[in-house]
Amino acid sequence: MSTAAFDTAVKNLETKGFLDIELDPTLDLFSEIEKLKKEKNAVLLAHYYQEPDIQDVADYIGDSLGLAQQAEKTKADMIVFAGVHFMAETAKILNPNKKVLLPDLNAGCSLSDSCPPALFKKFKEQHPDHKVVSYINCSAGIKALSDVICTSSNAKYIVESFPKEQPLIFAPDRNLGAYISKTTGRDMVLWNGACMVHEIFSLEKITKLKVRHPEAKLIAHPECEEPVLRLADYIGSTTGLLKYTLTDDTQSYIVATETGILHQMMKASPHKTFIPAPPNNSCACNDCPHMKLNTLEKLYLCMKYEQPEILMEESLRQAALKPIKRMLEISKQAGI
Repeated sequence: MSTAAFDTAVKNLETKGFLDIELDPTLDLFSEIEKLKKEKNAVLLAHYYQEPDIQDVADYIGDSLGLAQQAEKTKADMIVFAGVHFMAETAKILNPNKKVLLPDLNAGCSLSDSCPPALFKKFKEQHPDHKVVSYINCSAGIKALSDVICTSSNAKYIVESFPKEQPLIFAPDRNLGAYISKTTGRDMVLWNGACMVHEIFSLEKITKLKVRHPEAKLIAHPECEEPVLRLADYIGSTTGLLKYTLTDDTQSYIVATETGILHQMMKASPHKTFIPAPPNNSCACNDCPHMKLNTLEKLYLCMKYEQPEILMEESLRQAALKPIKRMLEISKQAGI
């Protein structure tokens, strides 16, 4: 490709996205992505909720905590984040001098969107004596207003790192906050946010599914609503759910989280049966529409043209970095 054609293609990416670029249908995207990783010294980080093809070409697959840990220690010059916007932002916060790419800038998060920084700032001001623990599924603006970040893997340890007499705000997920409050015995002030995927599960349909599959265990992510968690045989982070299915003797599971994790579960335990928990309508709403915006084609184009890039004001990055670093320190101390 000539320099002029390359510049035009990049300009198209910046103004129109990837929709107007046609790829040769015979192109081996897996091979091409591997070549680009080597040429550009790039690392591809993918969340468990990505489509199977992306998971299979990734250098590391994990949940939010694992991905943040990998982003912190990578020696790559370029980080390509197959996930959603707040995840790529976290990688940029930790790596100001590296180029961080996200295949589709529209890959947002309903939970993050439920907590606008301006409104949360006013909410925080109403509780001046409280420290803020924020779930990593939030914007850089919310992270900058927080004392420490947590994930579903380490939330219990993060909350318990504060003295019992210290009042806390937990944001933005009310379901995870309520679960951690119950687990730790801490009465926290909860921001009223939620994940659209984890709130869509139908208690009635899950109950009927358990009747049809009495041998199956229900395993659930703590972002699910309390009635679903009450039925669960095991509650854990995405990584926790995967590890549980590896070590538990049960042969079948009803899985109440985003369906992307089933790919890794089936690869790790092909002899077991994994049933996605049904949503409360006929659509596949337990597939995160934001996660699924990323495709292998967009990933290839993103790496080839090094766009779209995550950019951030340094003052915001510095403010958001402190609570993330605190999270990583506590996680290391806890051995997770």
